[in-house]
Amino acid sequence: MNIKIDVENLDDKKMVSVAGEIDAFTAPKLREALMPHAEMPNPNLIVNLKQVSYMDSTGLGVFVGLLKVIRKNNGQLNLVELSDRLERLFSITGLDDIIDISSKSEGGVQ
Repeated sequence: MNIKIDVENLDDKKMVSVAGEIDAFTAPKLREALMPHAEMPNPNLIVNLKQVSYMDSTGLGVFVGLLKVIRKNNGQLNLVELSDRLERLFSITGLDDIIDISSKSEGGVQ
């Protein structure tokens, strides 16, 4: 199981593109890549999940932990371009009520 994480600077935002599967094996790598950005003052992270084919509860836990740190640092977390399957996962768990989720890409990056 592989995961690819690319981080791009967009003015005051970080655009993070994730590809592959987010599970118990790959979630620590995702957490390691995202957390330093969340710990900055006023972080603004946009995470594009268009190329994520699978996510389990471990992946959800990464985003919950990330959101807590971002909120503590007065920032924003946006998840964009989720597949229908991922949107359902966030909806079923109620996380779509606390995490900003959009089906469209933001920041001019496709």
